[in-house]
Amino acid sequence: MNITDVPRTATPTPVTAAARLRFAALVAVPVLALSVACGGGADSAEGAKGSSEIADVPAGPGAADKGTDKGTDGGAGAGAGADASKGEFYDAQMKYVQCMRGKGGFKDFPDPKLSGYLDWEKVEEIASKPGQNEAYKGGRKQACGSELRDALAAEPRRDEQKGYESMLAHAKCMRDNGVSRFTNPTMSGGIAQPGGDPNPANPALDSASPAYKKAQKACRSKLIDSVAGMQ
Repeated sequence: MNITDVPRTATPTPVTAAARLRFAALVAVPVLALSVACGGGADSAEGAKGSSEIADVPAGPGAADKGTDKGTDGGAGAGAGADASKGEFYDAQMKYVQCMRGKGGFKDFPDPKLSGYLDWEKVEEIASKPGQNEAYKGGRKQACGSELRDALAAEPRRDEQKGYESMLAHAKCMRDNGVSRFTNPTMSGGIAQPGGDPNPANPALDSASPAYKKAQKACRSKLIDSVAGMQ
């Protein structure tokens, strides 16, 4: 049995939780509902939960990690910022980042990528530390909630098909690198939903294990910016 496939009894790691939070924006932005949803893999579906609190929404670009308009990936997808330009998206993300570094309480919060999406690898490094989970949620006491909403609304329309193909390639890579139970993404209602753990409610994959992290590092490049960190 692969080390990453051993069932876990503990709660999901910060990275696993973050992936679900970022996916929330994917569903929330089009309707400006800011609610959390979970995507299921091809081998099993994730559960879903709803919330009206900013605390349950992906931080910034994660926030911006799901949106609208023709983004860096090109193509069309549903979203509130269908008419937003890439420049407007980047500017909105920078305002969010600056807020996070100030009143948000995370002075080392990273710059967004040139595409406008957050650098989730660096954000996860911060948020995975004890007591730092609010780096995913708009800062301390949701101090940057307004900037987060603005970034969500400004994200260009995503190409859902391209996002799906990217996550599919990533899922295959993860399995090829030893995480045999890593599930494929799915398409639901024209929205690409991430794969990953076959049972997020009771994680079967240990995303904190050295073997999982090694596979994650080897496959990170398979994900385009608009879906980076989602699975």
